[in-house]
Amino acid sequence: MNTTQLAQQGLTIDWANMPTYNTIMSIAAGAGLLGIVILVKQLMTKPSDVSAEGWSLAFGVLGTILTTTGLHMTLTWPLAAGGFPFDNIIFGETSLGFGVLLLAASVYMWRRGAEALTQPEPLVALAKVAQPISVFIGGLGLALFGIAVAGVKYQLFAAPPQEPISGEFAQWPLVEAIFMSGLFALVGVGAVLFPFVVKSIKNAATKATLPIRITGIVWAVTGVAFILFGALNYFTHIGLIVNTM
Repeated sequence: MNTTQLAQQGLTIDWANMPTYNTIMSIAAGAGLLGIVILVKQLMTKPSDVSAEGWSLAFGVLGTILTTTGLHMTLTWPLAAGGFPFDNIIFGETSLGFGVLLLAASVYMWRRGAEALTQPEPLVALAKVAQPISVFIGGLGLALFGIAVAGVKYQLFAAPPQEPISGEFAQWPLVEAIFMSGLFALVGVGAVLFPFVVKSIKNAATKATLPIRITGIVWAVTGVAFILFGALNYFTHIGLIVNTM
């Protein structure tokens, strides 16, 4: 049952038993994706401008938010009581995976980042460290493809008419389903290409190869999109809560 069908039945949600926080998740995930792109670009153009401690703090903050919220959403089944249990998988598990990766990057940048930046090719040094985990990142990319397909097939992201702005498209549930699924798919493209990005960095150092360019573009676009979408949801979700209490 999708949100449009629930709305037709007269949607009333017991929000006291349905904690949701994919607003902050969206902003943190978007900032994390954009941060990775910015860091790699700095390392390829002017590594002397990179602050290991600064990036450690940034990844630590974002990783903590995504890990704690994602872990709670993943282990509390179903967190979204009232018709949206798929949120546990779509938002919870993906946020948990990305959050732990960011925390690992934070620890490394704090303990070894300054040392890596003193290497003749700091980006190559970081690529060697990232290579073992690149298989997991590629697997997460395949999972994001699955989420994207499920989102369109089952229209999982369609907003109910009670939600401001997004609810204007309630009678066309595929609109938001395609938009959100497209974002997940684009992030997945970058994640699937990540092992090839690492390999190309090790071989070409600071040369922007095709995998690097594609991953940089899709993660930059989706990073900005998730930040803006999360910020917008602070209004639309508040309105939904007010209209369905």
